[in-house]
Amino acid sequence: MLDADPLTIVPIIHNPTARGRVAVITLGCEKNTVDSEVIAGMLSARGVPLTEDAAQAERVILNTCGFIDHAKRESVGAILEALELKKTGAVREVFVSGCFSERYRSELEAELPEVDAFFGTQDFEAILARLLPERDPGLDLRHNLLGERRWTGSQSASAYLKISEGCDHPCSFCAIPIMRGGHRSRPIEELEFEAMMLAANGAKELVLIAQDSTNYGLDLPPLSSPRSRGERGGIARLAERLARVNGLEWIRIMYAYPAKFPLDLLDVMASEEKIVSYLDLPVQHASTAVLRSMRRGITRRATEDLIGTIRERVPGITLRTTLIVGYPAEGEREFEELEEFVRTMAFDQLGVFTYSQEEGTTAHPLGDPVPPEEKLRRQERIYDVQAELSLAKNVAKVGRVERALIERADEVETGIYYGRTAAHAPEVDGEVRVSSPFPLAIGQFAPVRITGATEFDLEAVPEAG
Repeated sequence: MLDADPLTIVPIIHNPTARGRVAVITLGCEKNTVDSEVIAGMLSARGVPLTEDAAQAERVILNTCGFIDHAKRESVGAILEALELKKTGAVREVFVSGCFSERYRSELEAELPEVDAFFGTQDFEAILARLLPERDPGLDLRHNLLGERRWTGSQSASAYLKISEGCDHPCSFCAIPIMRGGHRSRPIEELEFEAMMLAANGAKELVLIAQDSTNYGLDLPPLSSPRSRGERGGIARLAERLARVNGLEWIRIMYAYPAKFPLDLLDVMASEEKIVSYLDLPVQHASTAVLRSMRRGITRRATEDLIGTIRERVPGITLRTTLIVGYPAEGEREFEELEEFVRTMAFDQLGVFTYSQEEGTTAHPLGDPVPPEEKLRRQERIYDVQAELSLAKNVAKVGRVERALIERADEVETGIYYGRTAAHAPEVDGEVRVSSPFPLAIGQFAPVRITGATEFDLEAVPEAG
């Protein structure tokens, strides 16, 4: 299990300025990012100095990912690198938390005794107790979890809001329920409060995340009074409520499960200006036979019908999806069907994972019959198809004026800025390179005219006036 990606270890002598500092290092998805911000916020609330550089810290917390093989190798590599810093004396203590630790804690404890402690995905109190054994028992953990003291390091105009934890779906390939448990929605009042805190701290864009955002609220108690006519439920009601938060200008919804999709969400997206016309819809595959083996609860025909409905009811919507190639039930015929589906559906954004056989999942007994090189060939083929589609879509945008969130300036070239339009989610999609003869405000919106396009990115200049 302890295979790691190659590392370059540079010996570092102990830095006396690191005394008392804690580094919280995040690996994996943005859900881990939120958890790390909660942990860091808890520490910051008690006066603990924080850093984003492990080499400048006295103690290091690694918030790890255990989702697929690559993520596990990355987690192992990060642990070994932190332990090397401990060995040289640059770091005094190393702690490991998150999904990888949750899933393999007993094995890790046996194989890496140099790690000072392992924690699971939700062991926030235990982490606090270990790092602050004499902490004030009156510390309000609830406020930290709500976002009042989330520590985000470098300030950003975009913030994640984790609306639920865990997952109840039986997808055969996925180990998330093993690591994070069943689906648990956060109360809507807590999410409103956290959104207000994030907006007060400068967030202009709120990205709603969960293992399945469209399952939000189905496990919560019913409203205290009967629903008024036309009142929404679940994710649609949450989106409406968050759209009322002052200071937020974009609200983006990620990870909408295709099966049993709540169509009332589309009405909210079409009517609420703050809800950007963007949806991440991870279909995973197109072949009905593969979808059935994956236990996705939907067919190809139903998937295509849903995509058609979404595009009809939210004109101009940007659709992103993710796919898995090399699943055990995917032969050449099933892959060709997936390729044809990608070409026909013409998604705006797309990501492709190669299948990773995970112990404990229902697909594990199926084995891993598709050779790694064949998985990579299929992945590359889908990306080639998507590149053609994306280039055509981006070229069609040349000449348009778009609203862009300016996120950073080029570190070398003066007058060059990078941002995103509503069609680009942070970290996973492309961006806009803006050439400006005058300074642009970081973290603010600006109208830009699209002047050029590549497969995934856009070129632009500020629009006068």
